[in-house]
Amino acid sequence: MVQQVSQKLLSWASIIESATLEQAERAARLPFIFPHLALMPDAHVGKGATVGSVIPTLGAVIPAAVGVDIGCGMMAVRTASTADELPDDLAGLREAIEAAVPTSAGQYNETLTDTARAAIDELSDDAARPSKAGSFDPDAYAPTWREQLGSLGGGNHFIEVSRDEQDRVWLFLHSGSRGVGNKIAAYHIKIAREVMQRYWITLEDPDLAYLAQGTAEFNAYMRELAWAQRFAELNRAEMMRRVEACFGDWLGSPPVAAERIQCHHNYTSWEQVYGRSVIVSRKGAIDAHEGVMGLIPGSMGTASYVVRGKGNAVAINSAPHGAGRLMSRAKARARFTQEDLRAAMAGVEFRDDADLIDEIPGAYKDIDQVMRDSTDLVDVVHELHQLVNVKGN
Repeated sequence: MVQQVSQKLLSWASIIESATLEQAERAARLPFIFPHLALMPDAHVGKGATVGSVIPTLGAVIPAAVGVDIGCGMMAVRTASTADELPDDLAGLREAIEAAVPTSAGQYNETLTDTARAAIDELSDDAARPSKAGSFDPDAYAPTWREQLGSLGGGNHFIEVSRDEQDRVWLFLHSGSRGVGNKIAAYHIKIAREVMQRYWITLEDPDLAYLAQGTAEFNAYMRELAWAQRFAELNRAEMMRRVEACFGDWLGSPPVAAERIQCHHNYTSWEQVYGRSVIVSRKGAIDAHEGVMGLIPGSMGTASYVVRGKGNAVAINSAPHGAGRLMSRAKARARFTQEDLRAAMAGVEFRDDADLIDEIPGAYKDIDQVMRDSTDLVDVVHELHQLVNVKGN
């Protein structure tokens, strides 16, 4: 149920810390927010803008309202296979996926597939294409961006094999624009702060620095933001092709994809909101316009959901992007043990590594409560339960 926190802040979160609300209120007080800021059920404190917030703006964009993992999102493929076709020992499948897709921060591809090269050609052409913001050179941000395409990263990014309520097998992954997207975001967040200083604009939080529409800085950010969002889409598609190949090789026959879904949850787009053309920045939120399919993952070892948007205009046609952290990584490592992680992952094939303790389900909000809070935002189409979990450090 929605709660009106202030005139410009609405919240769908039943589990939320005061610090999160205070941070969101600072953003909501910016003069160009229209009509209001929407907090999703998984909201928690982020850098500058709250994770799990939808920030619609008129005439300005806040680079921190997308964050440093531009285009981060989900992709899922429903196969024609059922769980009863799989052997009991799934370790071989996990190891094959880990060998095919580089995981962890700083780990990239040593060679490129033909499909990765095609994606890189598209991205190279797009970056070189003239526009009102001019062309740009991704190499200036990350010379290794080509090798990054088709890699997972670390943190809460994952690849999973799951089963749904009908015992059908799904392939599911979560990742974004990797190091190149991080560098692009960090650069423009810095530029926005410099713009604020140039014009003597004082903000409650310097990380809410913004770029005004019509300026060269605005045009450059929106241009490179769109490029990084496309990189993230192509990155997920490349990884999914490799996961499908691993799954097919392991079963002994090519997998048949019965359904494909892909969605961003850290991104900006132009949308019609209450009859006006508005820049909508979603930081940890998915598009939930009526009929739009989306993906809401739980934490490591818990359920995830395939959903269909209800088109809740008050929520800026949005829904949560996952469980949302309940505690910091440092607190999780101090509180939980490797035995706790093993107990939480009972029945799931995963890499039993102490580096993953801070991803334990107990460090996240209860995904079931998040979904109950989302009943006005989405309909649940499928509930997925993990069989295999792949994560980087």
